[in-house]
Amino acid sequence: MSVPDIVFLLDCDNTLLDNDRVVADLSAHLEAEFGPENRDRYWKIFEELRAELGYTDYLGALQRYRLTAMNDPRLLQMSSFLVEYPFADRLYPGALAVIEHLGRWGPTVMLSDGDVVFQPRKIQRSGLWDAVEGRVLIYIHKERMLDHVRRRYPARHYVMVDDKLRILAAMGDILGERLTTVFPRQGHYALDPRILAAYPPPDLAIGRIGELLDCERSAFLGPSRAVDRTQEAT
Repeated sequence: MSVPDIVFLLDCDNTLLDNDRVVADLSAHLEAEFGPENRDRYWKIFEELRAELGYTDYLGALQRYRLTAMNDPRLLQMSSFLVEYPFADRLYPGALAVIEHLGRWGPTVMLSDGDVVFQPRKIQRSGLWDAVEGRVLIYIHKERMLDHVRRRYPARHYVMVDDKLRILAAMGDILGERLTTVFPRQGHYALDPRILAAYPPPDLAIGRIGELLDCERSAFLGPSRAVDRTQEAT
């Protein structure tokens, strides 16, 4: 089979899907069902588990929370809230259209970090799984798995769309000129001034994911592709 000129690698959380809204909804539900003290305890456990595992694990945090609240039957409903959450309602405007738009020039691949249960469920229920025709990769540290990514989806050039400058910088160090980094300034990581100051700028910065609908293939290829469209809009 011929190797495509370009493969588009797309992050999920706060890139195509507004995960900050999901977290806010979960936090409000926890407070309503269990009170503010237990809400805060869940998030403390959540952060401790993320530090241990290197990725977010909502169901794992709930399971650990359960160890100290074994007799509370409401925990069974809490798991249903997470599993049945309407993730399709939290896609950013234009997210699915962007995938279709980019797919005109090369395969689109979901490249995400996360656990092996909840993260796939999120991608499936949001409609993103079908949008990329099942091309979904979920790792613990995706920036360390680029050899595997390249074996699964070989290409002459890659485009990584991600809201985390840390990820974009790490991947750029490995792939060099074979990678174009696209940074949608959405979500709390992308708006943190300390993070913005700590990493080099991306090749292409946009204010929202839907702005990629205005980009042509040439925006992702060639030596003069570095553009900050968020500055153009001001």
